[in-house]
Amino acid sequence: MAWFRRRRTTTPAAGGRDAERAALEHLRQFTTTRQGVEAYIEPVTNVTQTTMVLVAVTGEWTRRKVPDVRTARSIAQTLGIPVYDVQLTGYPSRMREWNSRKRR
Repeated sequence: MAWFRRRRTTTPAAGGRDAERAALEHLRQFTTTRQGVEAYIEPVTNVTQTTMVLVAVTGEWTRRKVPDVRTARSIAQTLGIPVYDVQLTGYPSRMREWNSRKRR
């Protein structure tokens, strides 16, 4: 039936590349505007793909999707920040403290 057809204005690949560029730019901006930023790689789950969490020395954090672990490590190297596997190290306590301050 023609009712359920949808027209695409852009190709999925082009939109994906734009999203990746936007995510990389966000991570770069977060890193350059905050001190002591570290990267934590979160593994693939049944619900989400690989993600990368950047945590500043103040505990402020941001999360973005990345294609895979190798890419996440490459991004961290490009940004010049340390990178950790969250399954091995866990999240830093300053991140939880920041979340608790924001809730109040």
